[in-house]
Parts: sequence; structure tokens; C-alpha cells
Amino acid sequence: MLQSKPKIGIVISSTREGRFGEKPAKWIHDLAAARGDLDVELIDLRDYPMPFFEEATSPAYAAPADDVARAWAAKVDSLDGFIFVTAEYNRAPTAVLKNALDYAYREFNRKPAAYVGYGGVGAARAVEQLRLINVELQMAPTRNGVHIGGADFLGLWQGGRSFEEMPHLAQSAGVLLDELAWWAKALKTAREATLLDAAAA
Repeated sequence: MLQSKPKIGIVISSTREGRFGEKPAKWIHDLAAARGDLDVELIDLRDYPMPFFEEATSPAYAAPADDVARAWAAKVDSLDGFIFVTAEYNRAPTAVLKNALDYAYREFNRKPAAYVGYGGVGAARAVEQLRLINVELQMAPTRNGVHIGGADFLGLWQGGRSFEEMPHLAQSAGVLLDELAWWAKALKTAREATLLDAAAA
């Protein structure tokens, strides 16, 4: 039986006015969509304005009380993997992304995560922190990412350059997407087999 394509959410993790994150998010979305083996969707955290996490119970044990957080958890649950497009603030991922990650748990379990970072060092330090957070959420962080740093970042942000002028970034993106697709398919198959086994028990 043919397996449906994994659904991948590309998360824009900055909600600031004048943010840069939309550009790399749309770029990686278009590259992923052109492959044909992934069903990709842009997920904008502006559409999920959750309050600072202060739930009485961890989402590992109970659904959040906040309605927007419940909608966010439902969206996460519908996806088979993620590409987090992140800036780096003070050597860390954005607060709004960390808050969103804190508002779900089971919905993230056993799904892969990949990363596109941007900023002075390509958000490398933020991505490393995200990998640790994703491990705690029982996700499978992938090794290869795209780091848009230094001259590339300045050129795209303020210098009028385009991603088409930077084929080395597309090469990195291709490796990222190959790895993500493999893990998304493998883990989707395993999750579905687990559900069938539980239903048959």
C-alpha cells in the first residue's frame, strides 16, 4: 500500500515587526515543495498568539487550558515533522518559539526536526539549544542544517541579494531535506505501526 507523503510544518519562529524569517521560510518551503516527496506547510507563530506559559499542568499530562494553545497542539499533532526557521537572540532561540514548544508534548513525540538558522553565526548556538529541547520532547533532531550567517545574511537582509545567488545554501538545503524526508517517512511508518498494534491488542 502506498504511504501518504509526510506532512512537514515549516515554523517561522520570529513574530517581530520587520522580521527576516519569512524569507528563508518561503525559500525552504519552495525547495521542499518542488521535491514532490513531502507535503509542506508554512506555520507562522503570529497565527498562534499564546500567552507566556503558566499552565497548572505540563502538557505532557494534560491538554492546555488556553484555546489558542489547544489549536497549536492540534496543528502540531497533524504534522509528521518540522523545519524550525529560527533567529538567534542572546545565543538562544526566540522566546516565542520556546514558549510554543512548551505548550505541547505528546504531539511532538517521535517526529523529526530540522533547522534553518539565520544571523551573525547562522543561529548555530540557537539551533544547538533547539536540538536539546527537541530531544526532551522525544523528537529526532537531524544532523544537517542550513546556517545563513555573516555576509550571506547581510546580503539577503540588507544588500538586495537573493537566494538564487547563493547556490551553496541550496546545496545545504538539499542535504537537510534528504535527511528530513528519510526520518519523516521512517518515523511515520513506525508511529502508524504502533497504532495498528495497539488497536489489535
